[in-house]
Amino acid sequence: MNPLKKLAGQTAIYGLSTIVGRLLNYLLVPLWTYRFPNPADFGVTTEFYAYTTFLNVILTYGMETALFNFSAKSNRNPAVYRTAVFSLLLTSVLFVAGMAVSAQPIAEMLRYPHHADYVIWMSWIIGLDALAAVPFARLREQQRAKRFALLKTLNIIINIAGNLFFVGLCKWAYDTHATGWLAWSAQYYDPAIGIGYVFIANLIASGLTILLLLPEFIAGRGWPDFSLWKRMLVYALPLLVAGLAGMVNETMSRILLKYLLPIESAMDALGVYGACYKMSILMTLFIQAFRYAAEPFFFAHYKQSDARELYALVMRWFVIACSLIFLGVMANIAWVKYFVGANYRSGLGVVPILLMANLCLGVFFNLSIWYKLTEQTRFGTYLTLWGSAVTLTLDFYSIPRYGYMGSAWATLFCYGSMAVLSYVLGQKFYKIPYDLKRMLAYPLLAVALFMWGAKIEGLSVGLELAAKNGLVIVFLGLVYCLEKSASGRSRTAGLV
Repeated sequence: MNPLKKLAGQTAIYGLSTIVGRLLNYLLVPLWTYRFPNPADFGVTTEFYAYTTFLNVILTYGMETALFNFSAKSNRNPAVYRTAVFSLLLTSVLFVAGMAVSAQPIAEMLRYPHHADYVIWMSWIIGLDALAAVPFARLREQQRAKRFALLKTLNIIINIAGNLFFVGLCKWAYDTHATGWLAWSAQYYDPAIGIGYVFIANLIASGLTILLLLPEFIAGRGWPDFSLWKRMLVYALPLLVAGLAGMVNETMSRILLKYLLPIESAMDALGVYGACYKMSILMTLFIQAFRYAAEPFFFAHYKQSDARELYALVMRWFVIACSLIFLGVMANIAWVKYFVGANYRSGLGVVPILLMANLCLGVFFNLSIWYKLTEQTRFGTYLTLWGSAVTLTLDFYSIPRYGYMGSAWATLFCYGSMAVLSYVLGQKFYKIPYDLKRMLAYPLLAVALFMWGAKIEGLSVGLELAAKNGLVIVFLGLVYCLEKSASGRSRTAGLV
């Protein structure tokens, strides 16, 4: 199978678990926002999961990428996997123990003095998910996409089932004083826990996933190679710093909303922003599915003579797909908005900004292959630190003035500037013949069509949707025309 089609196939399988599975998981957002109509309640989950992204990066500290790199360059020496498993097991146990001891002070610092249980539950979720990271990376390296997809999907199904039980059924029975055969479920809902049942459902899913990964853990049993461990850490720790800076870029805007806005409105704003942030899910999920497939793919092909041309072709089609997602979501925003409860829809203005921000993030991920392949991972640190500086500067300036709209624009400028700088540096250290004109033209075309569609007014809902989706077809037609000649050249080169 030619490499581009193989990457597309792997992305499709990962996407089956990531896009379809997590899409089902995201469908919990309507459950949460309709069952908890006060945006401040949803603000709690938004805040805690923002912290979780930071801690997940710390607890995995670049070991997934280190596994890909050292395994590929040692003909899959089993000591690499064994060492990575030992490393994450050690740090995860230490983290969970430390959080259990300090849960109450942390809860008080976060302004949740009566919910140290939230801190404990989330620490277990983070520890278990970090422990599972390397076995999942091993499945990706071995191209066992079907097992990867199955386990990820089961995790999501279990999480959904827990939410439907605790938040859907039990809360409903408690709130309505249900009688009859469903009355028993009310006893499993405690209003003092409230939105915390979201964490409980997640913890159950994470715990069961670890049990399902036991065959992978058994395969990694044995004593680590400590000299190899040291080299893996030296390689991975710059990625940790880059990852942390990346999490600043991704989540700090949400965290700072709580502390830079007036205390009486901050949690409501955080809840609204967090809910509307979820409406960019199609872009986020596509990028996540692509990343699962692309990282091992890039490493596997780096020795080929046409590798750089292949990377450029992958980038072009990635940008086309993301531009299509942007335009598709915005063309259908009239019904997509019902994804969240009525009290949350005041934040719909952030959706196009965040979609385009995520497109820039995906481009940056594609571009980052130059410093990973050349083992100059320090540049990943420099670039994400730059992004963090942009994020923090713009957040501190714009959030007090413009609220969550300032957060959205800060995210877009952050990822956009990171992509530009990575492109410039990459062309100097590992030149890849990207088609820069098309990389810019397709997103700009999607934005132009979206702005044109926004002027369509005075029609019935059905006709308006038909007209705006007609613009999606126009986009596809233009892409087909522009790519027809280019695909012929790529076919001649053996890339498609």
